[in-house]
Amino acid sequence: MESNRNRDGAPVGPPYPDRHADLVKRCQQGERRAQYDLYQQYVKAMYNVCLRIVNHEAEAEDVLQEAFMDAFSHINSFRGQSTFGAWLKQIVVHRAINHLRTRRLELVDLESHRLGEDDGPDYADPEPYDEEGTQLEVERVKRAMQQLPEGYRVVLSLYLFEGYDHEEIGNVLNISETTSRTQYLRGKKRLLELL
Repeated sequence: MESNRNRDGAPVGPPYPDRHADLVKRCQQGERRAQYDLYQQYVKAMYNVCLRIVNHEAEAEDVLQEAFMDAFSHINSFRGQSTFGAWLKQIVVHRAINHLRTRRLELVDLESHRLGEDDGPDYADPEPYDEEGTQLEVERVKRAMQQLPEGYRVVLSLYLFEGYDHEEIGNVLNISETTSRTQYLRGKKRLLELL
């Protein structure tokens, strides 16, 4: 009988259990129905990722479709070292960033500027949680995010919503970590002003 442990006795298996592992395996075998089912599992969440980055509904839909086509055409390269969702999200984010580059996104090089005293983080006293007003607040934040300049919006979205750190953002956007932090701080300050 084959053991599910390595020489040191540690369990061997995928480092991240993936609830869609069966669908992924069926997709890797070329099953169209499995592709459709996997698409249905992730389309809404990945659309939201695209929309937060490109800030245009029709363009987000286009980017999303291209990202899914990339994912399905390269699905045999997926080795389960992360969840399928994390792997797909990385493809979606890169596709969205590349789309912005084609729109000639120009992030302001802020390394040459020093943060002024009033550019630092703005800490406000937390407000008590209001369940009824939460949905209204979410919509208000979404509208305010859409009004931000692209550079601020992209960095804020990647940092706050997608969980990227400033080093990763710098690598994805081809900017320095310092520029990412500065864009984040200024974007956050501008967002708070809009709110």
